[in-house]
Amino acid sequence: MKLAWVIFFPCPASPLNLVCHVILWRMPDSGAPLSQSPVSGPLTGQEPESSLTNSPQPLRGLRRALLGLLYLLPKNGMSRMMGRFASLELPPPIQQAEIRLFARLAGVDLAEAREPVGEYRSLQAFFTRALKEGARPIEGNEGSIVSPCDGAWGASGRIEFGTLIQVKGRPYSVADLIGDEGLADCYEGGCFATFYLSPRDYHRFHTPVAGDITRLDYHPGALWPVNSIGLQGIDGLFARNERICAFLIPARSGLPAASPSLDAGLEEGRDTIALVAVGATMVGSVKLNFDPLTTNVGAGHRVTQRLGDQAPTFKRGEEWGHFEFGSTIVMLTPPDGFSLDFRPLGEPLRLGQVIGQRVR
Repeated sequence: MKLAWVIFFPCPASPLNLVCHVILWRMPDSGAPLSQSPVSGPLTGQEPESSLTNSPQPLRGLRRALLGLLYLLPKNGMSRMMGRFASLELPPPIQQAEIRLFARLAGVDLAEAREPVGEYRSLQAFFTRALKEGARPIEGNEGSIVSPCDGAWGASGRIEFGTLIQVKGRPYSVADLIGDEGLADCYEGGCFATFYLSPRDYHRFHTPVAGDITRLDYHPGALWPVNSIGLQGIDGLFARNERICAFLIPARSGLPAASPSLDAGLEEGRDTIALVAVGATMVGSVKLNFDPLTTNVGAGHRVTQRLGDQAPTFKRGEEWGHFEFGSTIVMLTPPDGFSLDFRPLGEPLRLGQVIGQRVR
């Protein structure tokens, strides 16, 4: 099934009341990636072919017009408004009808939800739902890197010259994404992977390995859609959108997690994974399980939190946050200690699937 540019507006007189979302992204079966891009390598882990010299595919016709319209719209304000609409609690019969309609249109598997439909008091509560025990087994062993979320595999590859790939012909920089030139240098020669979540997916995100989250950075910004229009039409999309960067120092075999000081850990050559939760148009916010830091708060400013002795420790595959209607996780690994299995662009993934290995 494809939902292409489906728009729902809140209408108090209708059972469609507060499906209440402009799902402003093209939703092919596998998610947002463009299937023609050669950025990802095959499952064998072979180096992905470089696309830095390729030209981006220009937008034409309706897609170009829609991008022009998005320049004019107050995307952040609209997203906050839609987040509030989605959190409204309706009379139970209408609420259940709304949720079932959304699930049918988006292709959500209701059998996986931990609670029955009647237990969700709002569309937002359903969208951020927990799953039944065992619905997402964490595969492999402690040396395995697992997918941090449901979604589709996006652009991935080796980090070279401080550069990542958004889509064929559209590079962007590690420093712009995480907002720190010094930290960016630590990922040179490492790997990156992009995970796109569509409306049908489970929207909580988890840790790919066990360890401590020692630092959080909030970067205010725009909220462009993370779909083919945004990917092809907006340079540096992930580095321009609102996002939270979490820095995870993995636990070592038989030892506690590394130093609670991220910067000290990097100076000592420790392995630090960056997990960037990127917002998008109509994403109400990105929220964390262990900290009140959130996105799209209005007149926001950059925040850096070094958690020190308060750094939370996570098991492999443990939940650390969720999206309210969106969007994308970008994962960066340092050059030593990790190996990712690059996959075909658009391949569906589930939380807990093995996507790589720790190599020391």
